[in-house]
Amino acid sequence: MITLSVDAMGGDIGLGVTAPAAAAFLAKQTDANLIMVGDAQSIHAALAAVNAPLNRIEIIHATQVVEMDEAPQSALKNKKDSSMRVAIEQVKNGKAQAAVSAGNTGALMATARFVLKTLNGIERPAIAKFLPAQNGHLTLMLDLGANADCTAEQLFQFAVMGSELVAALKPEKVPARVGLLNIGTEDIKGTEAVKQTFKLLKDSNLNFIGNIEGNSVFTGEVDVVVADGFVGNIVLKTIEGAVKFMGNEIRTEFHRNLWTKLGGVAAKPALNGFKQKLDPRRFNGAIFLGLRGVVIKSHGGTDAVGFAYALEEAFHEAQADSLHKIEQSVATQLTQFQEKKMLAEQASMTGSEV
Repeated sequence: MITLSVDAMGGDIGLGVTAPAAAAFLAKQTDANLIMVGDAQSIHAALAAVNAPLNRIEIIHATQVVEMDEAPQSALKNKKDSSMRVAIEQVKNGKAQAAVSAGNTGALMATARFVLKTLNGIERPAIAKFLPAQNGHLTLMLDLGANADCTAEQLFQFAVMGSELVAALKPEKVPARVGLLNIGTEDIKGTEAVKQTFKLLKDSNLNFIGNIEGNSVFTGEVDVVVADGFVGNIVLKTIEGAVKFMGNEIRTEFHRNLWTKLGGVAAKPALNGFKQKLDPRRFNGAIFLGLRGVVIKSHGGTDAVGFAYALEEAFHEAQADSLHKIEQSVATQLTQFQEKKMLAEQASMTGSEV
């Protein structure tokens, strides 16, 4: 039985989304339980209103809520009894295998990092998510917004974590093909950090295929796309906006006149399939990769359908035990890299002395 802890009050809407999502999730996953954290009286009323199975839900009272615009350090210092923090603490104390929140991203990252700590050798966790690509392929992209400014070594750590996660969840893809998101495929392009990252990846044991541009994210030619959180988040939000734009334009065209309406009726099955395949809600829920515990970030403005998918993501991550599968391999990869780097530096110093 998998138990998930939920920040019931987080996000733009809070219980209006988390309660119906919890009910829908539990109806689908019969071997899961939930811990709903927040104002106990409000949670109980919201769950009862949607006929949620209360026998599979534990309610833990928390007196505070982290606001969506609250500074991360303020939330960490002043909101020690927030629904967000208490939900994460359930993972630390072993009561839950994963935590899910739609709350403030910065506060969630700071709190999760403080409570759970990072894996050996990892400086900063990254937000990682599998995105749909051609022919049913799924491409893991990180970072999607946790770290706006990254050093080359941090980007390299993201690549190691992403590669090992793909290897753990999709053994048939080993070794995972890693691409570095850039403004061109040439190794001389990009910021100084990106160019340094290219060198680190090229000299590593990873299956690094080189720089890739944004139009290659969905071709299926890579398994892992590495970027800093600033670029990654823009890519993610651009994808969401483009999908909505295409949907609205297609709808407008099919309602233009009687003939296009008739064409729309004929094309409706195909259009519904297209809509479902690219619905951003189906891909809601990203893991904070690099922590000593599973924490899933849901989009703050999602609806109940989207939040239910975030719960599904947490359930599958916990079920696959992906964190324990990658922890040792990530530490080994990073240790080997550091040893190789030290040997190279020693050889360089010896050569300069000669």
